[in-house]
Amino acid sequence: MMAADLLSAPNGGPGNAASVPDPADWQARAVWLRAELDRHNIAYYVFDRPTIPDAEYDKLFGELQALEAAHPELICADSPTQRVGAAPLGQFPQVTHSVLMLSLNNGFNETDVIAFDRRAREALAKSHSQQEIEYATELKFDGLAINLRYEHGVFTQAATRGDGATGEDVTENVRTVRAIPLRLGTGAPPALIDIRGEVLMYKTDFARLNARQRAAGLKEFANPRNAAAGSLRQLDSRITARRALRFFAYGIGALEGAALPSTHSALLDWYCSMGVPVCIERTTCVGADGLLEYFHNIGQKRAQLPYDIDGVVYKVNAVAEQQKLGYVSRAPRFALAHKFPAEEALTVVQEIEVQVGRTGAITPVARLAPVFVGGVTVTNATLHNEDEVNRKDIRIGDTVIVRRAGDVIPEVVAYVPEQRPQHARRFVMPGKCPVCGSPIVRLEDEAIARCSGGWIKCAAQRKGGLQHFVSRRAMDVEGLGEQLIDQLVDRQIVTTAADLYKLGLAALAALDRMADKSARNVLDALEKSKSTTLARFVYALGIRHVGEATAKALASHFGTLDALLQASKAQLLEVADVGPVVADSIIEFFADPLNIELMAQLRAAGVHWKENSTAEARHRPLLGQTFVLTGSMPTLTRDVAAAMIEAAGGKVAGSVSKKTSVVVAGAEAGSKLAKAQELGITIIDEAGLLDLLQQS
Repeated sequence: MMAADLLSAPNGGPGNAASVPDPADWQARAVWLRAELDRHNIAYYVFDRPTIPDAEYDKLFGELQALEAAHPELICADSPTQRVGAAPLGQFPQVTHSVLMLSLNNGFNETDVIAFDRRAREALAKSHSQQEIEYATELKFDGLAINLRYEHGVFTQAATRGDGATGEDVTENVRTVRAIPLRLGTGAPPALIDIRGEVLMYKTDFARLNARQRAAGLKEFANPRNAAAGSLRQLDSRITARRALRFFAYGIGALEGAALPSTHSALLDWYCSMGVPVCIERTTCVGADGLLEYFHNIGQKRAQLPYDIDGVVYKVNAVAEQQKLGYVSRAPRFALAHKFPAEEALTVVQEIEVQVGRTGAITPVARLAPVFVGGVTVTNATLHNEDEVNRKDIRIGDTVIVRRAGDVIPEVVAYVPEQRPQHARRFVMPGKCPVCGSPIVRLEDEAIARCSGGWIKCAAQRKGGLQHFVSRRAMDVEGLGEQLIDQLVDRQIVTTAADLYKLGLAALAALDRMADKSARNVLDALEKSKSTTLARFVYALGIRHVGEATAKALASHFGTLDALLQASKAQLLEVADVGPVVADSIIEFFADPLNIELMAQLRAAGVHWKENSTAEARHRPLLGQTFVLTGSMPTLTRDVAAAMIEAAGGKVAGSVSKKTSVVVAGAEAGSKLAKAQELGITIIDEAGLLDLLQQS
């Protein structure tokens, strides 16, 4: 379907005056109104060519609302009237992405771009003189990444990126965004497609929103990105419906029942043909020179764009070449985000203070005269550590250059020598913790100084540890934010993480900005968090040097907490993500009786997870095998099938490659099945999977 077809007759419906039905035929009239409203939405949001004034659109919309009110049987999920929002949610459910939502590696200068192109050519065995790579180039929007799922052409679910594997279900909010079609405008939609892109807010809409906030005496938003993210994460979708959000598609997740286009640019064209908004500021080019030319062209028009961007994105255009290049860690090798230079501004260092982190790390922080940079007003900037302060010779009273790019923490780049006042004072690291008064120590082989008080003595470490414990990637306790934890610690209601599970309704409701309903929501979230995984629990403990990936590796390797507690350094070093420094940190943590007591109290409070014996963890029957799921299975959902495979030690991937061991194919399996047949990979159905698991 071409653009002209969509503008004249979206979704196969009538789209011109000649096909207008008699108003007395209310059923046909409703079908026509929905199609007409969809046509105008596509013209406005996809092609930026409004076809009627807003008042005329509102008139058509009002007529459809009246018809559906009089005849409720006409209401359907993809009607434009279903964008008004629903009753507030208690919290956002979790969604497991069928295909990981990966982040991109960043480039900051021309050297990075040239190196990216060179690596791609070398991996694809293309010499510069023989053949250069064709790239698809597009904008890097400053918004919120989202995954839109359509089943047989109808919008069914929307989820945020989250941690890449699991996001939040924001379906009801996204349903209110008029730029996002509720039904794909194509005659033969895929059985299932995950369309990925960015929800954002135009600058003019942002200005209008803040004007309304001011008029209502409410807090203004810092920038369009924060406004878009905040709007999309409203528990009350009726609030989201009042915000002017936009959407641009730029990627794909799961696809079944249709062939994947052979190039990325063709994918975006396909989206346009289905009525999905895609940014017009995209093109294809050849080689590193073409990439840099696109970057400079966009840089010149950046200020005139109606939305904020913080760079551009380069992707190898041919999908076959993308698959050959593959992925590294959590980012594709075939793509690069080329960021614009960070924004900088001048301001004055009014004071240098120190902050205490959850591990006791003492970080010097510059308190600045307020300055607007990188889209926000900055009053603080990190100075990293004492050595960095001395190296840059930053003094109190200096005029300094502050840099901020995107969501990066503001940084003091350098001072301006000619503006240094005579009264400028050097920073001196304090000898005692400003929070608990314990000595500050610095080991010979470390750049970071630390408070020696530990979490028992130091409230700052206690607060930081608790904030980490309840964070989304750890125990995931919704509603327990920084301000609430500060109150709990300051009032000596909570000392350790185990105390959180002893909280009562009265104690919580008595805190500032709390009431019975808010307190009940926190208690419900705490109760829900008791059922977790060993990996999340280990990560939540806040063991120094043990991040999320290392916690998962430890849980997978040892299977039980007791086995991990008893592990020697040699046994810890058998884990792929663990080196000598990490192993020593783990042993030191588990040697502390207070930490052992904390874990015992948490388990006594009901925190639990499914454990495997060490032998099961190391010798699970499907260990080392990679499975790909495609199509619809008769009885198992994809999430259940994936959980069963992972419980047996297997890995579930989102795409087929030479490393795939088995493809489990259900009804309406698409391009993944064809790829598996092409590569000669073992293909089984649901019955075959169940047999394999039973044999295992």
